[in-house]
Amino acid sequence: MKFIDELKLHVKAGDGGRGCLSFRREKFVPLGGPDGGDGGRGGDVQLEVDTAMSTLLDLSYRQHLKAESGASGMGKDRHGKSGEHLTIKVPPGTLVYDDETGELLADMTDAHQKLALLKGGMGGRGNARFLTSTNRAPRHTQPGIPGEERILRLQLKLLADVGLVGLPNAGKSTLISSVSAAKPKIADYPFTTLVPNLGVVRHGDFRSFVMADIPGLIEGASDGQGLGTRFLRHIERTDLFLHLVDLSGLQEGDPVENFDTINRELARFNPELSKRPMLVVFTKIDVTEVREQLPAIRQIFEDRGFTTMAISAVTREGTTELVRMAAAQLDHMRQSAKLDSSPLDG
Repeated sequence: MKFIDELKLHVKAGDGGRGCLSFRREKFVPLGGPDGGDGGRGGDVQLEVDTAMSTLLDLSYRQHLKAESGASGMGKDRHGKSGEHLTIKVPPGTLVYDDETGELLADMTDAHQKLALLKGGMGGRGNARFLTSTNRAPRHTQPGIPGEERILRLQLKLLADVGLVGLPNAGKSTLISSVSAAKPKIADYPFTTLVPNLGVVRHGDFRSFVMADIPGLIEGASDGQGLGTRFLRHIERTDLFLHLVDLSGLQEGDPVENFDTINRELARFNPELSKRPMLVVFTKIDVTEVREQLPAIRQIFEDRGFTTMAISAVTREGTTELVRMAAAQLDHMRQSAKLDSSPLDG
């Protein structure tokens, strides 16, 4: 499926219906007077979160959306039918901006969250509304009021509990494919993964968390190098980072320096990211050379205060323990957040 995470939409609420010009014409009723009804109200435009969506792809096919306009009024004091409201479905994590002003209108994160975005126009009044003691046969009506319209810029930031970061070919796609049902493209060359991948990782009794594989992190990513800032924003909503470190000969450079490079890019993009909890995960321990240098490298990271794990996503060695540790870390963070937000006793 094509991954679309940013697009513009021209949206317009429905116009109000026109008021009717009509006079009562019945046998034995002379001078029946005006009986033109009002026009119907135009439909509103609203946004709604659809948890079944993970991309803005469905909205990219029709970028001009309009709610139904109200029907015109009719004779015999009949009002026109109001227009149907237009509901635009968006995936969770969608930011809604006014494209002209840059104003953030909404952050659509909660399941089934709704936002009343644009109001439909009021229907025009029919000539029956203008009857007075001095004007017994008014011929004046009102057109409907046009509905509101805007150009929106939608930007998706994926919602995930755990984000996988690391240099290309560190094993992120292999890991997410081994612990979830996600099936990203996997190959032995850089930038195999061109779009973020989400996977639901199940653990324990009917429990799960969402893992995101974020591609394109290299030195200079925060300045647009590689896949640049296009996907960096997707990690802003993750609660926990798993930083994958490849110790095999496939990864050039010093592992510690590579680790620091990625962390610098995260901090340059958003300083808050440097404060997120992080587990260091050494990958490809099924390779002999990795096992040989693992103890020394592991000691370096643990001396710097990091919690470390060692796995092989291919043989799945250590992946169960990694999932349990990540789940425990998430539970601890959420419990701490609840305690911090609860009122003090007494």
